[in-house]
Amino acid sequence: MNEGVTDWQPRLVALDIDGTILKWIEGSGVTREEISPAVKDAVRRAVDAGAHVVLASGRSPHGMTNVADVLELSGADRDRVWVVASNGAVVFRYPPLEVVHEETFDARPAVEAILARHPSALVAVEERGVGYRVTSHFPDGELSGDMIVTDVDDLLATEVSRVIIRDPESTADEFVALAGELGLHGTSYVVGWTAWLDLAPVGVSKASGLDFVAGKLGLTAADALAVGDGRNDLEMFAWARRGVAMGQAIEDVLAAADDVTASVYEDGLALELDRWFGDTR
Repeated sequence: MNEGVTDWQPRLVALDIDGTILKWIEGSGVTREEISPAVKDAVRRAVDAGAHVVLASGRSPHGMTNVADVLELSGADRDRVWVVASNGAVVFRYPPLEVVHEETFDARPAVEAILARHPSALVAVEERGVGYRVTSHFPDGELSGDMIVTDVDDLLATEVSRVIIRDPESTADEFVALAGELGLHGTSYVVGWTAWLDLAPVGVSKASGLDFVAGKLGLTAADALAVGDGRNDLEMFAWARRGVAMGQAIEDVLAAADDVTASVYEDGLALELDRWFGDTR
């Protein structure tokens, strides 16, 4: 962003979910997701100001609608919201949930190459509206919806929009190195906080999904503010006029952003939104 420009206001606000909108609160031995009142109020002010708030996440569609509901992004006097899911591979409107754009690919070569190096890794493919088809159960809380155990050959029998590879016995750094070594030709990838690898069609990212949405709204990247905290937000930062990293993000993400706000535990998203849509009462 050109900090010398003072009359700009975002018309499209692209928000990551986990670690940006949602924080994790521990208590009584249970970890739960929470959206703070400050964040909810700041998002409401952005919507009231006429901005298009677009959720952009690696989550599958059915794992995002509840966040849109809690934020009250839709209403009787508003158009249905746009949502970018599965790291850009799926774009849908809500409510009701209507997929309007989807990118698919043959994931078998990439998955087989990874499993040859990490034979104990878990593989998951979304089963829309239900949950995920998985080669074995993922750790609790990592996937939304039901987990349907499926043979890997059946899992990859048709083209998919996204594949998740998870190895609880490995690390994120090991997966970063693995992805680089394999090259994953014909496939885009992003590594998460843990040994978690998202595979998608080439050229597909949150940025490509947001660009599709912007075109439908008659907007461009020059109208966009993007806020996130993960490696899967890097393309989104590069695409938007202003990309802002949450304070708890890793160094690679902080370095890629135009600016850094406070952490999710300090309501950093609210602080950034209030810069543009602040409460003027």
